[in-house]
Amino acid sequence: MTNKPEIPAGERIQKILANAGFGSRRELERRIEAGEVRINGRIAKLGDRILPTDKVMIGQRKVGNRRLLENTHRTIVYNKPEGELVTRSDPKARPTVFQRLPKLDSGRWIAVGRLDINTSGLMLFTTDGQLANRLMHPSGQIEREYAVRVLGEVSHEMLEKLVNGVALEDGTARFEDLVESGGEGANRWFHVVIMEGRNREVRRLWESVGVQVNRLKRVRFGPVMLDTRLLAGKWRELRSQELEKLLELTGLGSGETAHSSARRSKPDGQQTKHSQAKYRQRSKT
Repeated sequence: MTNKPEIPAGERIQKILANAGFGSRRELERRIEAGEVRINGRIAKLGDRILPTDKVMIGQRKVGNRRLLENTHRTIVYNKPEGELVTRSDPKARPTVFQRLPKLDSGRWIAVGRLDINTSGLMLFTTDGQLANRLMHPSGQIEREYAVRVLGEVSHEMLEKLVNGVALEDGTARFEDLVESGGEGANRWFHVVIMEGRNREVRRLWESVGVQVNRLKRVRFGPVMLDTRLLAGKWRELRSQELEKLLELTGLGSGETAHSSARRSKPDGQQTKHSQAKYRQRSKT
């Protein structure tokens, strides 16, 4: 898989063009309203967002994708393998996630949360500090879903306790959703959802009921799912619809406050009320 720099989707065309030096925001809005800007041959509208493969014209002038890329934020999905640290450097020279990310001409990658060295799966990285802060802030209440394999006998009472809440050293925690998803012998797989990013929270919850976690993989962060085609150690640009949902979720896409947006805008089909958290078996159909 070849990872080529791409224009990130998510920022409106008038903002991107203004940042790239093609005129003031007001002037560009006027030209867009006058039908002088085209995206892939069609007349652009105010608020349109640019995709990585789009061809943009202002009058008879072609807009270069590299120039746009240099003036916009980027957000990517990375499939972290086990054995990598989420740090910029390690005294023991162990591999880090930042060694695998694409190089930037300006700015720097911000990790949206962390995964420990033995946890694999989906991570988000962005050059947008405001977006990163809102995604990580506890008040955002953004769902994180994990596939977890546990070793040991697991009773119905244990699972009910995990969704009702257990006392950890940093406060009460629980799984918002817990779905049994197969396994053989002493190893059983579950999918679990948490709403915060506390240190080793999933592992500590299972340990609180006397069960050991031997595999842990994050498969979803908010509306962004881990693509099965994205191999471990590889990255991809965030898709436009994914970023649209993240911006809406954090209040950055509509002018809402982060708190009001986070309360109302859960991913499609994924809204979970605290009073409805429960253990359930995954349907086999």
